[in-house]
Amino acid sequence: MNPIDAFRLDGKVAFVSGGGGAIGSAIAVALGQAGAQLVVTDKDADRAEAAAVRVREAAAECIAFGADSTRESEAERVVAGILDRYGHLDIVVNAVGGGAAEVLFDAETYPRDAWDWIMELNLRSTLVATQPAVRAMIAAGNGGKVLNISSVRAQLALRQGYSAYVAAKGAISSLTRQWATEWAKHGITVNAIAPTFIDTPQAGMMLEKPGFKGTLIDRIPLARVGETGDLVGAAIFFVSPAASFVTGQILTIDGGLTATQ
Repeated sequence: MNPIDAFRLDGKVAFVSGGGGAIGSAIAVALGQAGAQLVVTDKDADRAEAAAVRVREAAAECIAFGADSTRESEAERVVAGILDRYGHLDIVVNAVGGGAAEVLFDAETYPRDAWDWIMELNLRSTLVATQPAVRAMIAAGNGGKVLNISSVRAQLALRQGYSAYVAAKGAISSLTRQWATEWAKHGITVNAIAPTFIDTPQAGMMLEKPGFKGTLIDRIPLARVGETGDLVGAAIFFVSPAASFVTGQILTIDGGLTATQ
């Protein structure tokens, strides 16, 4: 096989949970450009369809579902729809998450409702979307690929109220390794990417704070904030045949930030 061909995804069906968001839609477009057929979901059906349009404009087939990835019945409905449409499912990308900048509280007073929301949004969504997808992969017996989105916050703390977010992302990194070991016998690989701050509308709440962006850039050796395009190469690698012997890995994408710590 030509080494470049090992990164192609022709004939593969990829499910991007949270594909309506900035990171999820960027990954969906990239997977489509690599040859995959895409299914994107978002709690907001209009956002899901808007992302699907972007994928189609990149000359790839894509269908959209409005679905809440924290609800088992919704995830099962999506996977059933994928199997009905395509007959198989090869890749699942968990791109639901975030919310940290919206609920910053001191650790000693972190409120239960905010904690539960961050855990639902980041950790539970990863579990709920993946389980029915992997059950379908196991039943088909053809292996599969799972890609999670962790964060540098899984290993680097901040001196402000990130207790729930770092706990959720740390759990995703650990869950990635656990799933990788459990599902290896089925030929299913599980990996994660762990970005630093990425310039998205969601991260804008923090990046627009006076002095925050400058201080962040001063800590990053490559001297800039990440962009969604910085994530897609790693995403394609992990879900492609090129990574057939790679599982249980978390790749930090941070411009060198963690190398300085």
